[in-house]
Formats: sequence, C-alpha cells, structure tokens
Amino acid sequence: MADWAAEAREALRRGPAALVTILATEGSAPRGPGARMVVTETGLAGTIGGGRLEHLSAAQARAILAHAPGSWRVQDYPLGPLLGQCCGGRVRLLVEHLDSVPDGAGPFEVILTERVERRLLPDESRDPGNGAAPLGPGFRRGTLSARGPLPERGTRFVEPIEADSLPVLLFGAGHVGRAIAARAAGLPLELGWYDSRPEAAEASGAMFAGEAEIVACAAAAPERGAVVILTHDHGLDYRLAAAALRSPARFVGLIGSRTKRARFVSRLAKDGVDAARLTCPIGLAGIPGREPEVIAIAALAQLLMLRNAG
Repeated sequence: MADWAAEAREALRRGPAALVTILATEGSAPRGPGARMVVTETGLAGTIGGGRLEHLSAAQARAILAHAPGSWRVQDYPLGPLLGQCCGGRVRLLVEHLDSVPDGAGPFEVILTERVERRLLPDESRDPGNGAAPLGPGFRRGTLSARGPLPERGTRFVEPIEADSLPVLLFGAGHVGRAIAARAAGLPLELGWYDSRPEAAEASGAMFAGEAEIVACAAAAPERGAVVILTHDHGLDYRLAAAALRSPARFVGLIGSRTKRARFVSRLAKDGVDAARLTCPIGLAGIPGREPEVIAIAALAQLLMLRNAG
C-alpha cells in the first residue's frame, strides 16, 4: 500500500484491525520487505502477494484480534516446505493487533515491547547517511534478516519500506559466494542463496538444496530476475546455466574465464540452448582482480546496474 498508515487509521475508526508486515525475505518470495496488508474481521486492504501465504497470514491476523490491542507475534514461513513454493524461499512476518497509528506517513521507528510502539522518525534521522544518527540503544538500521533468532521484546528497527529490488538467485557458497552474500546486505537485491553441499550451506548460512532442486530453481527464475552461478563443480555450473538460460531471467552470470565461456557456449549450442544472455566472466568491467572480495564487489556493481536499468 502506498499509504498503509492512512488505511490503518481508517480501519481503526471502523473497528478492530490487524496489520501484517513483511519484515524480511529470502529466496523466492511473492513480495519484498515492507509489503503490508490491513486485516479486519470482514475484509482486508493491501496484499503481501496473494496465494496460500496471504490466506494463512490473514487467518493469523484475525486470530490476533482476540488478544489485547498492541499484541504482536513474529512468524516465519518456509515457503517451500509449508506452501509448496519453488526454491524454498522464506518470509518473516510481523502480525499485530493495531492499537493506534501515529500521525504521518512514516517512516516510523518500531519498538517491540509488550505492545508494538511506533514513533515518527525526526527529519534528521530519516536518511541513514553514515549510520551515525543517535536513535538509542538497540536501534538497528537496514533490512532485518529472514533467518536467525526472531525479533523479541526490546528490538528496535526502522520499519521496512518496500523497494523495487532485483531478485537474485545465487548458486554456490564458496569463497566468492560468501563474499557476495556478505556484501549484499542492505542493497536493493532480493537474494536467494543456495548450495548443494549440506556442510557448506550450514557453515555459510546459505540454504541447502539437492542438485536436482537447485537446477529446478534456476529453471524457474523470474522474468525480471538475475541468476549468478559459482558452484564448486563445473558440471553443476553447466546444468544450472542451461536451466537458467531456458528460464525468462534477464541475466545469467557465470564465474570463470573466457575459455570456460567458449566451452559452455559450444556445448549449449549442441544442446539447443541459446547462450546470448550468458555473462562470463561475471563482474563490472574495469574492476579487475581475482580476490573473492574484489569479484564480489564487481558482481554486485553489475547487478545494481542491471537493477537500475530495469
């Protein structure tokens, strides 16, 4: 919703209302952080993407109306196991029984106590700048994580605002994959990060999925999204590249040399796959270097240019 606060205040004038907010996502998700819907006993306004996720979260919102105004809970939805969504994305939701909504359109600082409290950020604190604005102990800027411990009492954050983020499927949790994932935080990228090795996924924080699953995930890449391939195995790289090139994804990036690209292009042609969208090596031209951190920055710069051009 362009102005969820106004919609929420109007709903509260009519009776009890709940608010569902996407706090964070990982992988394939129907909407990004900041998507919201206002739920009443008889209707809803806004959407977090429709489908079963929205149906279940609306039911949770109506259930929380039986609790005191200000009540809240944070709910994680693993979309693959629970909802059968491709790629096994995750969504972290804040579901709350609205008590009141401050004047203004936001952004608000959110403080989780026994109730959800909001305060309109002062003008000098709205631009994150260098992060130096003193907003109190426990304050956190940026996008919240879809993994790890749930936000608890005492957590403070600036509410997420849905942005036009670029969906990125990242395959591989080696040195370069880890460097990319570590530096993607806070960027307008919806990152889904996967590795087919359980030990590598567990050590890095990537999502584990078998080789057949991640190839199917690449084949289902969204039309406006990007696929970045940098696994430990050239054979798996090839299968992922072929699957991604058959998808509508507008960018397919592959780590490697020009020699690797030539070999893949020749093999892809024999398999009847158009390799025109294959970018190899990955990374913005003009940022040379073989260090994982340099490759990561060059690749992220390339993705941001793609996002800005789209």
